Amino acid sequence: MHRDVLQWGMASSWTGRRVRLRAIEPDDWAAFARFADEDGRRGSRLDLPRSAESYRAWAKEQAVAKCDDDRFRLAVETTDTGELVGTIGSHRTGTRSGWFEFDVTIGVDHRRKGYAAEALVLLLRFMFAERRYHKCLAVILAHNEASLALTRRLGFAEEGRLREHVFFAGRHHDLVMMGMLADEFGRRHSMSES
Repeated sequence: MHRDVLQWGMASSWTGRRVRLRAIEPDDWAAFARFADEDGRRGSRLDLPRSAESYRAWAKEQAVAKCDDDRFRLAVETTDTGELVGTIGSHRTGTRSGWFEFDVTIGVDHRRKGYAAEALVLLLRFMFAERRYHKCLAVILAHNEASLALTRRLGFAEEGRLREHVFFAGRHHDLVMMGMLADEFGRRHSMSES
């Protein structure tokens, strides 16, 4: 078991059976550059190439970033080896109405191992039980069947579709709006760490 997991203990609200959520460190930049490169080769949205220095600067900024209106990004690492496998975060919030959006990215070599699901449950537990949000939203490209299946499996319901809302790879794509309420989460998942 990774030494940090032993140090923090399995009782941490940020640690599950498979993953631990932690702050992003400056040395994480290379893994995030690799994740972005892998996604670009898999036919995701085409972005301009970024330099290694831009990833270094981004990771440094993330390492000291303040949590602004519950918008934050965390690293996802495995509990057994401590390997960085992805990232999860809350990137938009409607604090007055009590909703937030999340996003999760898991590196290609680490997908379909339960890491995204467990990381998302840890994030949802924090946002619903500790931050008292009422609703979580996910905005997913309609052709991203893996992400749609993940959110449905965790209890999200489809709330709508924005037709031909995003343009990339030479055409327009639909976005699917998925949502989960705090009480729906509480019925399916424990509101406290297991």
